[in-house]
Amino acid sequence: MLLVDDHPVVRTGLAGMLTAEADLDVVGEAANGEEAVAMSRRLAPDVVLMDLRMPKMDGATATAQIVADQPGTRVLVLTTYDTDADIVRAVEAGATGYLLKDTPRTALADAVRAAARGETVLAPPVAARLMNRMRAPSPPTLTRRESEVLGAVARGLSNADVGRELHIGEATVKTHLLRIFAKLDVDDRTAAVTRAYSLGILPPPTPASGS
Repeated sequence: MLLVDDHPVVRTGLAGMLTAEADLDVVGEAANGEEAVAMSRRLAPDVVLMDLRMPKMDGATATAQIVADQPGTRVLVLTTYDTDADIVRAVEAGATGYLLKDTPRTALADAVRAAARGETVLAPPVAARLMNRMRAPSPPTLTRRESEVLGAVARGLSNADVGRELHIGEATVKTHLLRIFAKLDVDDRTAAVTRAYSLGILPPPTPASGS
């Protein structure tokens, strides 16, 4: 495996822990993403143990390049960060797994073996975050015209006024509103505007300035 971390002490500690396992061998160490990509091309390791936040090139960018260049090399992220943004970037880049640096030695060694077999390995907090993201419903999406209609309604315009402003018939405005109601799961104009604000579909209203 190839160890990638910008802290020499961390690399030394990882090498000592993992090479104590009879079936694991560290073939190289890299201090940043650029070195990791170059060394992966040269050494073709089975597994790259990848830190995320490093100088010159971060771990997610390096992961994407390594996976693209060498489909047979698995990248296992090992980091102190478990934010949604970091996790999603690593997974989208093609990482086989995502572990935190407080992972016990035995669990880390088992994870390296699993990654080498192509299995997905996730720290429990990371798996929980991914599951929560998958369970969270995506906000409804309005078409450009529907957004224009709802925005005009939010400004207090009547259906007739909306039609005149957007150069469409009043019947067409009503049709757009019915579709908006269905998408937002509401029954009237006020509820539609309120829900659109809460979901971020419409920008928040600007407070009126005092005289």
